[in-house]
Amino acid sequence: MHHFSRLSIGWARPSVVLALLLVGRAVAAQSPSSAPPDTIRGRAAQSTRAASRDTVRLTLEQAVQLGVRQSDEVGLAAAQTDVADAQLANARANVLPQLRFNGAYTHVYESARGQAVGQLFNQPNTYTFNTNLSQTLFQGGRLVSAVRAGSDVRQAAREDEAEQRATTTMQVQRAYLQVLFAARIAELQAGNLSLASNRVTQLEQLEKAGQAARYDVLRARVERANLEPVSIQARNDYELAQLDLKRILNLRVDQPLVLVSQIDTSAATALLNAPLDTTAAPDRATVRSAELSASARRLGVKVARADYWPALSVFFQQGYSAFPPIGYGIPTSRGALTAQDCPPGSAAGRLCQNGGFFSDRQMGLNISFPLFDGFRIKSNVDLAQAQARVADLQLQQERETVALDVARARAELRRARAAYAASRQNSSEAHEAFQLASLRFSRGLSTQLEVSDAQLAQLTAQSTEARATYDLFLASADLARALGRPIPLLATTTAASPSSR
Repeated sequence: MHHFSRLSIGWARPSVVLALLLVGRAVAAQSPSSAPPDTIRGRAAQSTRAASRDTVRLTLEQAVQLGVRQSDEVGLAAAQTDVADAQLANARANVLPQLRFNGAYTHVYESARGQAVGQLFNQPNTYTFNTNLSQTLFQGGRLVSAVRAGSDVRQAAREDEAEQRATTTMQVQRAYLQVLFAARIAELQAGNLSLASNRVTQLEQLEKAGQAARYDVLRARVERANLEPVSIQARNDYELAQLDLKRILNLRVDQPLVLVSQIDTSAATALLNAPLDTTAAPDRATVRSAELSASARRLGVKVARADYWPALSVFFQQGYSAFPPIGYGIPTSRGALTAQDCPPGSAAGRLCQNGGFFSDRQMGLNISFPLFDGFRIKSNVDLAQAQARVADLQLQQERETVALDVARARAELRRARAAYAASRQNSSEAHEAFQLASLRFSRGLSTQLEVSDAQLAQLTAQSTEARATYDLFLASADLARALGRPIPLLATTTAASPSSR
């Protein structure tokens, strides 16, 4: 027996070693370092996709900041502001003195003057360097008017950018609240369907006990079946509202999104009790932009009329020129006239230039006056005047539009206040009525029809209350936007909304 045990142990040792080798190979085959490159890349791609699909949790304030930062409309308005800044800088550059450096090298292969007059003018190489300082003294008011018009255009672009930011802020808030409202309606519809399903179960049990008729069971089943499409539609509306919010925020369609802000009912009550401002005058950025655009167009008429006047400018030029003879090379010294630089055999007393740089200095006054230009100036003036009239009419239209927006926003706020005040009491009473109807039905004191009617009335009241609450916040924010005031962020509480699927 002892011999058999030692023999078993002896055979077991190679078996254990073999098993360890097999396990080691299996572990190595499963390790990332020994996996094929395609497998590694596939796992990395899966990890990247999983990371990119992380849920984005946004408060209302974060959503507004993200919308303004990523909005294409706001980016376009900012780019227009940059264009206006560059145009103003260009207009100001014409008022400042201009300093230019000019350099030239000329090689003459044949000179007609040198052949006709003499070799004195036959200089094959010419080097010229000079600086020119010029300043426009008078141009009929063109420069000053152009700078003022450019300043108005730049300020108008900034006002347009501010208006676009306000519009985007309002759009984000509206889309955010629409998602919250759709989530609330989906929650109410789901609860309503759950109540109908519980009532079907209760009636089926009562039917088995002989306390309910078959007609009541069938009616409850039909009612529940009719509520299912409504609940599905409410969930679909919630998903569509999320897609619209993602579009405004420039998020991917498949990006999971959770809204963590909820409407603060105490803030809604404060809005209900706040006095309605009916006397404040609007101060919209769009009106200011239109006023500045009209002012710039009127200045454009002055710019066009400036061509009727003469243009006066003064200049001063300082430079050096060199005319080295053939075979001299590039000049490096200052120019001078000496007898040593004359060719052999020259007449006594002749002075020749050494091929260096000679100074050149001059100052002048330029005046330009148009005598006839084919009526170009008149056409430019007529065009500028027509553009000024168009700008004035657009300003008038913008003022009328803003006044209408303010009146509409105030009327909508009054309606939202009245609807919210009526819906609060109605919702609580409808809920109490449904509770009483359910209690009466459970004790056999009422019919199923009464419970169904009470349930429908409760759903309608709760949906109306939710809509009135969101409409109250939106109407208040829309009035602030119409008046040109900073749009306040709606008072919210941080609570997780239904998860995105």
